[in-house]
Amino acid sequence: MPAFDHRPLLKTMPDSPGVYRMLDAGGGVLYVGKAKNLKRRVSSYFGRTLNDRLQRMVSLIAEIEVTVTRTEGEALLLESNLIKSLLPRFNVLLRDDKSYPYLYLSTQDAFPRLAFHRGSRKGPGRFFGPYPSSWAVRETLQLMQKLFPVRQCEDSFFRNRSRPCLQYQIKRCSGPCVGLVSAADYAADVARTVKFLDGHAQAVVDELAAAMEAAAGRLEFERAAVLRDQIAMLHRIWQRQDVNGESGDLDLVACAQEAGVHCVQVFFIRGGRNLGNKAFFPQAPAETDESTLMGGFLAQFYAERDIPPELVVSVAPEDAALLETALSERAGRRIQIKTRVRAERARWLEMALGNARVALKSRLSSQAGYARRLDALREALGLEDPPGRMECFDISHTQGERTVASCVVFDGEGPRKSDYRRFNIDGITPGDDYAAMRQALTRRYLRVKAGEHASPDILFIDGGRGQLGAVDEALRELEVDGPLLVGVAKGPDRRAGTEQLWLLGHDAPVILPSDSPAMHLIEQIRDEAHRFAITAHRQRRAKARTTSILEEIDGIGPKRRQQLLKQFGGLRGLARAGVEDIAGVAGINRQLAQEIYDAFHPDAPGS
Repeated sequence: MPAFDHRPLLKTMPDSPGVYRMLDAGGGVLYVGKAKNLKRRVSSYFGRTLNDRLQRMVSLIAEIEVTVTRTEGEALLLESNLIKSLLPRFNVLLRDDKSYPYLYLSTQDAFPRLAFHRGSRKGPGRFFGPYPSSWAVRETLQLMQKLFPVRQCEDSFFRNRSRPCLQYQIKRCSGPCVGLVSAADYAADVARTVKFLDGHAQAVVDELAAAMEAAAGRLEFERAAVLRDQIAMLHRIWQRQDVNGESGDLDLVACAQEAGVHCVQVFFIRGGRNLGNKAFFPQAPAETDESTLMGGFLAQFYAERDIPPELVVSVAPEDAALLETALSERAGRRIQIKTRVRAERARWLEMALGNARVALKSRLSSQAGYARRLDALREALGLEDPPGRMECFDISHTQGERTVASCVVFDGEGPRKSDYRRFNIDGITPGDDYAAMRQALTRRYLRVKAGEHASPDILFIDGGRGQLGAVDEALRELEVDGPLLVGVAKGPDRRAGTEQLWLLGHDAPVILPSDSPAMHLIEQIRDEAHRFAITAHRQRRAKARTTSILEEIDGIGPKRRQQLLKQFGGLRGLARAGVEDIAGVAGINRQLAQEIYDAFHPDAPGS
């Protein structure tokens, strides 16, 4: 390929700030960069000695495109967005597009609910976080139940109780569903919950201490003992999560590099409390220095997330002042990036750096093992090269209802969760897994043909010869060829490790030893598809059942609903009742009783 002639381009290149995109001969994006002066920045790639990484990149350039912006700050934000969407091979790439979980308090309700939340935060209520993982949120929910008995149950469960549930029995809820706590006392627990989550634990301790003394003064010693135990537990939790000397919001960000692998560790501090930490492994060329890595990470990581007022980092990012300005504009308030910190903050930053190094060593070790599994799979399937992209489909449903198909993706580094997809399957005969698979494949591979997704080297199907043939037929109708189709069927005794691999055109299955690294990789991919499908199915089923069955029946208002639940002790008792039993409830005639029975028994004869 002839060398790219940059001179005609530079003659028309503006001196304005903006973003440039370097493209290869196939139109693929090699690199996205920002510049205060586009002409000067782009010309620098052709008029000076470059390092090996930049020399390789420049040798591949076939075209350069530019976008002019008003300010350098706008160029920085546009650059981070383009990097995330285009994934250029010579940039620092952060492969983490999941939204972060929060704690949610439904303050708009008479008896607010505290719950796990992930997604949009535009609705009513209060949100606390972000937390680094769903596990951190659920741990906090368990701690809050022990401290303040604010309900965590679904609204449909809460509205349809006639007696308190197990959470009340084990003192994890005060029973607002059946009136066992006054609105004022419940509101006090909610207020203390908010104060604690906002970082004002000492104010909560002072309030509880005053209430304990008042109860003792009134000779209410049992109440005083409950408050005493609350204070002791709050102190234990506070000591576990407190960051000494901190009372505000900040993130600690540390990076480490080794053998061409990069790790960035983030600790989330909110209201002076350590909410946990998470390790990220951005993709970047091996020669990328820590300053460039930190700058690229911060720009992408905070492009769409809430930004705390302070970012304490292990190394000053590239263009730190510009990054501060751009993030401040995005947040609507001043954001500071600090590297020189003392005392407690310095110790916390050193801890974050130590965690980054430990996570990096673990990653290097697991990558070596994963590479061995990939090579073993190449050998087992007779491939020339290790597969670069693998997909696996699975189907989940309950007796044919709420069918969901999952597609998980693995590449040369492991699971590529940003490419996972789930498909709600409708319009098929309930329980027809072949039709469900056909619909999922059609929806997925029409997008592959449109260029929205890369085509896999291997397509795994959770099933045997029949399922494999159906998949092959579906792909032929779509005129999709290229992926090697592999059916993963359970062995004769259906035990893990005895799976059989079916390949198109083979009369007998391929059976690998149970200790084969290739088999371990296939099991990992298959199990991940199964887990993802079941999770999606449960979410779809839960979404469809957010209201009580009784609320969907005409003629059953709140009073009749409450009457039925009291008569039978809840929905479970009502579901066991016969038509005659239901008709015996005051205000329920025979016809309405039959409708109620049919709602709980849709598969019964005559329903």
